[in-house]
Amino acid sequence: METAYVQSNQPEGVPPLSLTGERTLPDVPEENYWYRRHLAVYEWIAAQTRDLRVVDMACGEGYGSEVLSRTARSVVGVDANPEAHEHARLRYVAPHLRFARDLVERFAEECDAVVFLQTIEHVQNPGEILEHFKAMLAPGGAAFISTPNLLTLAPEGAEKSDNPWHVKEYRAEEFRALCAAHFPQVELHGLFHARKLRVHELAIRRLGWDAVHKRLGVTRAFYDRFTPAIAASDFALRRGDDHALAGALDFVAVCRT
Repeated sequence: METAYVQSNQPEGVPPLSLTGERTLPDVPEENYWYRRHLAVYEWIAAQTRDLRVVDMACGEGYGSEVLSRTARSVVGVDANPEAHEHARLRYVAPHLRFARDLVERFAEECDAVVFLQTIEHVQNPGEILEHFKAMLAPGGAAFISTPNLLTLAPEGAEKSDNPWHVKEYRAEEFRALCAAHFPQVELHGLFHARKLRVHELAIRRLGWDAVHKRLGVTRAFYDRFTPAIAASDFALRRGDDHALAGALDFVAVCRT
């Protein structure tokens, strides 16, 4: 029987969400690695969208929309899921922030920036969605699109991971080509481990750390302490060509009109 993970310590009157694998959540210690991995990208985008009108498509739980609202002129978080929308609406109340329950293909409001993180791999019609985003953007606007790297997500040689929510997972060159087919300017960045996650990664690769603590019987105890301690600063974004980004965890495309 699988363990059910539910958000803890929610404000009074805010219904907690359960972890299903479809979206990441804060306030679930076992999910902290993925939450911080996504949060690092939201914080980076927030620095690029200061004083802009931003639409955060497929915003899920809403934490990213709140981060963007700290610097943006206005933010609309859009999600079709009724439970996620209600949770976000009640939990994240801030100036210049609102939430709309709608499909990403249907919601249309002029803005300076569209944010669409870790979702394009879920859709059947990525080209149509990118065209929709482009039509929403004011002159000089930008779409920020992220997706996991097939090469670091799926087993070696596989064309997809076992994530049942994913329709298509991308290599760097595939993702760049998809974005370039719809936007005249595309910058591709990669998200990599930094600080303690980089040290941990090197310990596994060079010292066989996972095998060591498995033999010692301390795997559970180690990760029970290590995972909740991960911070957004344990990830770093770097721009590069397709070869340099082959080992990235996620790709972040900045697509300009």
